[in-house]
Amino acid sequence: MDNRTETRDFFSTRRARITPEQAGLAAYGGNRRVPGLRRGEVAMLAGVSVEYYTRLERGNLAGASESVLESLANALQLDEAERDHLNDLARAANDGGRQRRRPVRKQAIRQGVQLTLDAIAQSPAFVRNGRLDILAINALGRALYSDIYSGQGGNSAEPPNLARYLFFDERSHDFYPDWERAANDTVAIMRTEAGRDPYDRGLTDLVGELSTRSEEFRVRWAAHNVRQHYTGQKFFRHPIVGELHMLYEAMEFSADAGLTLTVYNAEPGTPTADAFQLLASWAATTQSTPAAREPARD
Repeated sequence: MDNRTETRDFFSTRRARITPEQAGLAAYGGNRRVPGLRRGEVAMLAGVSVEYYTRLERGNLAGASESVLESLANALQLDEAERDHLNDLARAANDGGRQRRRPVRKQAIRQGVQLTLDAIAQSPAFVRNGRLDILAINALGRALYSDIYSGQGGNSAEPPNLARYLFFDERSHDFYPDWERAANDTVAIMRTEAGRDPYDRGLTDLVGELSTRSEEFRVRWAAHNVRQHYTGQKFFRHPIVGELHMLYEAMEFSADAGLTLTVYNAEPGTPTADAFQLLASWAATTQSTPAAREPARD
């Protein structure tokens, strides 16, 4: 990922979405040739010169202080995920290109990680990396994502990938009742990871593949939206057990940078809790072997 381009587009898209009225600049409205705020208005709100803000928006974040970044975040009304993304972009700019794109490498999931997944018997659980490859999964999780495993997300040479499944597999439109929201969230998670780790060749290659083959992905990627994905609700429509309304928790491994454990839970006494039992019974009859433990790409 090119840091200057990423920074320029992030600033311009954030600036374009804020009206003068939303920024408390109603008197500056009227006929405007650009959507949202002008550069000068952002500079004024942030307390920096127009020349300095213009330099920053052109992609030169190197040397920007924490106080300046905070002022810009306030002026652009960034949420927590966007503030983190801005700081990630600044860190990459200050790196000065010393890091380079890392080759895609294989990583064996530790035995303890798989044993942890297998011990979570009552809930679907899996481990993914930042580009949404499923690297390890328990039996109930494999049953939940049966479509992904049967199609391998559109590319059998790679580990199952949630983004490939969503944008390349037509079955995803049935699996996700609110497909548009799922697509928006998926791309925002990937965009967040691109800011956090711009030298991940695997992520860069995946973005290129998705952009080439999917207009839906390409439009969303250009929006530069980011989001955190640690807790919330998920809604799926499984081909065997039907509607699933679940709570999820996502936790990063301190011993394995870049890997996230996600667990889906059903509230007791709900139809989803009953569906989990049905899904477990179906999994027991269809999965004759444990979830794969082969090394997967990081």
